[in-house]
Amino acid sequence: MQKFLIIDHQPALFAEGLRKLGFQVDERPGITYTELYDVIENYVGLVISSRLRVDRTFINLAANLRYILRPGSGLENVDLSYAEQMGITCLNSPEGNRDAVAEHAIAMLLHLFNNLSRADREVRFGLWLRENNRGIELMGKTVGIIGYGNTGKALAKKLSGFDVEVLAYDKYKEGLDEYATDAGSMRAIYEQADVVSLHLPLTSETFQIANDAFFRKFRKPIYFINTSRGNILNTSSLINAIERGAVAGACLDVLENEKIYALSAKQQREFNFLRNSDQVILTPHIAGWTHASKIKMVETLLDKFANELIDID
Repeated sequence: MQKFLIIDHQPALFAEGLRKLGFQVDERPGITYTELYDVIENYVGLVISSRLRVDRTFINLAANLRYILRPGSGLENVDLSYAEQMGITCLNSPEGNRDAVAEHAIAMLLHLFNNLSRADREVRFGLWLRENNRGIELMGKTVGIIGYGNTGKALAKKLSGFDVEVLAYDKYKEGLDEYATDAGSMRAIYEQADVVSLHLPLTSETFQIANDAFFRKFRKPIYFINTSRGNILNTSSLINAIERGAVAGACLDVLENEKIYALSAKQQREFNFLRNSDQVILTPHIAGWTHASKIKMVETLLDKFANELIDID
């Protein structure tokens, strides 16, 4: 019987689903890299998260590997071109957590607009400062969505009830849907956006795309949201934009270095600015991290994999 290896904690239904598809499943969430390298040749399938770098060296060790499955969005930790060259099918399930990401982005923005962190802190310390915490309404704003895949579309749909104008730009897509106006180019977003939300995969093309040049192109101060990948943003550029008033506030669910216990001196200075600023909302990469999305990501991925097996047969 062909074997699958699950190397991270997953809902029980994942292993159950793979067994129903005819595979033997080993679950080793605590496996070390050394142990994994020693046994990977025994498996045709591997279920990963973001902690494992599946590069050429690893793929060459995995002589019998035919399937790599990643619940959720993003396969940037996999050398996809080499995997394809070696006949390995790679599947993920961004559809499973798109609603969670969209809801989280809106929650962060409303949190920022209404000074909820500061107001909550003040009330807990006995301060009742209403005028100091007068908020901003989302209604009437123009929201620019950069990247109109699963999460970008979900965000546009959820914004449809907030009486905002949604401009979306995706250089690889033509024709959007009823929830967004196609910006046609980044120029319209630079000129019109009040809020900008990134929904991009991390690639060589998008690495630190939000840099000094990016922030200097906006005609008016923006509110900036990143729920995609930390390295799409140059943190220093964001801080500079906040300090000069080009960015009025930022919602960051992801950071360049998410190991906040192991920051470089420069990264520590940047992190100190972010965490001490009332203009910044931070969460620990949890935008797609709900109880429902955990199940939906697995169910979606199992369905995709089952269809892949049918197509192969």
